[in-house]
Amino acid sequence: MLKVGLTGGIGTGKSTVSRMFKERSIPVIDADVISREVLNLYPELLEEIKNEFGSEFFDEYGRLLRRKLGDYVFTSEIKRKRLEEIIMPYIKKDIFKHIKLYEDLKESICILDAPILIETGINDDMDLNVLVWVDKDTQIKRVMDRDKMSRDQVMNRIRAQMPLEEKKKYVDIVIDTSINVEYTEKQVEKLLTSLDIL
Repeated sequence: MLKVGLTGGIGTGKSTVSRMFKERSIPVIDADVISREVLNLYPELLEEIKNEFGSEFFDEYGRLLRRKLGDYVFTSEIKRKRLEEIIMPYIKKDIFKHIKLYEDLKESICILDAPILIETGINDDMDLNVLVWVDKDTQIKRVMDRDKMSRDQVMNRIRAQMPLEEKKKYVDIVIDTSINVEYTEKQVEKLLTSLDIL
């Protein structure tokens, strides 16, 4: 089975590209979904987060206030890295469980949609890595509009991620989403044709 890593920064259009693969009946493992699921699957993970960051990041029912914690950790690289150290082993474990499932189902290809694919080194386990890229001005505007965030909040999140230009060094293919959806779709088609998937 061909394992394809799909990555990009916040607001680059990675979810749109991911959806295009799904529409072609290609299995997609969404690392963001897994990162939410592990919080339910492993209660000890929530305890670790509470011990490290405090109970103010949880509601009265003990549910993690993800946006509030995100705003907090994205102001500091040390805090963000600490959160990643806590949660990443659980996420990786579940990602590889999903990959094994698709291999057992004899799928010919599987996409791993992961924002921090490169930062976590998971790209090394993939056969091919794809970066969804956009210019910075478009990226900032998209996130401000979509998430109703201030420019400062958006910049904190962008700065917390590996720069897109740096990510280019680690990937085999770049999909540019800055023009329009039709152009993005053509690039996805071209990629799948080159892999003999279509």
